Amino acid sequence: LSRLAARYPVLFVEEPLPGADRPWLERYSPCAGVEVLRMHMPGTAHGFDAQHMDGMRTLLLGHLLEHDIHDYVLWFYTPMALPLAEELTPRGSVYDCMDELSAFDFAPRELLAREEALLRSVDLVFTGGRSLYESKRGRHADVHCFPSSVDHAHFGQTGVPDHPDQAGMARPRLGYYGVIDERLDLALMAAAADAHPDWQWVMV
Repeated sequence: LSRLAARYPVLFVEEPLPGADRPWLERYSPCAGVEVLRMHMPGTAHGFDAQHMDGMRTLLLGHLLEHDIHDYVLWFYTPMALPLAEELTPRGSVYDCMDELSAFDFAPRELLAREEALLRSVDLVFTGGRSLYESKRGRHADVHCFPSSVDHAHFGQTGVPDHPDQAGMARPRLGYYGVIDERLDLALMAAAADAHPDWQWVMV
């Protein structure tokens, strides 16, 4: 997003935080050109739940009007956010499908229906790998495959000082950077750690 923001301002809408006494909008900028909207909502539901949508739409529309934002592209990472777009008039829209979210544990029951609606409404679909591409390409006219990759220039750096969280750790260290969820074989990792207690595992 920081690279995109070098050419276009980026407004990133996070999943809402429940438990607020009233709807309110927190704003912050993690880097130049990127503004994050974090919406605090009443209620107990997590994620882009239906109970939050009216309040979130009100906050989002208010922000766009206040800052005279009227020429924009919508970029979806999850179909669950689709109801936020009901009153928006984007120049175009993209579905960036990096996972088969409906296959995750505890996936919302509305997810498949919202994805079907999202695929009908967007102009462009990106998929994070061949299997996702194969599963989506018959459902939209403009689907593109972007297999997983690594930022080699970033992760290939040498001579970088240890992060403070790791500075006191012994070596050798085995690093993992990615999703940590039910797809990760934790039993395998535990067995490897038990077999090699001198190895340090760093997972981000």
